Amino acid sequence: MSLAEIKKKIEADAQEEAGKILEKARSVVESINKEADGEIKKIEDTYGERFRKEQPEILRRREIVAALDVKKIELGQKQKTIADAFSQALSQLSILPGEKYLSLVGNLLLKATETGDETVIVSNKEKHISQEWLAGFNEKHGKKLVLGEEKAPISGGFILKKDAIETNCSWEMLIRWIRDDIEAGVVKRLFSA
Repeated sequence: MSLAEIKKKIEADAQEEAGKILEKARSVVESINKEADGEIKKIEDTYGERFRKEQPEILRRREIVAALDVKKIELGQKQKTIADAFSQALSQLSILPGEKYLSLVGNLLLKATETGDETVIVSNKEKHISQEWLAGFNEKHGKKLVLGEEKAPISGGFILKKDAIETNCSWEMLIRWIRDDIEAGVVKRLFSA
């Protein structure tokens, strides 16, 4: 046999061997692919079944969270409405006509005075409480109240001062005092359905 024939024989044997190896490799790849497809299908089925079982619980939780968010928004709006109502009450006190304003201040002064010689501190925007009015009040009730030079950052009413003791009868303080007592009633009136 010649060298060329031997070379051809070796090449033919090598190609035949390579073909067998390639065929075996294809068979192994196909087997691996079938096995992988089976595993993928099994995982998909497992997760699909798990999702079907958990879906109602997931939806229920989302509904609970949404309901809590709605309640939180409603509560915030209710709190804002209540704060606005008390703010409006404060505004109404500040714009009382002179006679009603001074009548309310007079009643508060009678209840708040301890010694009768305190200093009355008012807002720098005070329009009704004057030295003349206070002199008339003192004469009528036997008091010695004086109008203070200093002014307080209040919207109305007054602060009584005797030495280091102050009695705050400003509209803001009065609203704050009564708010705790009447807030439940205000809530019922504003939000009862």
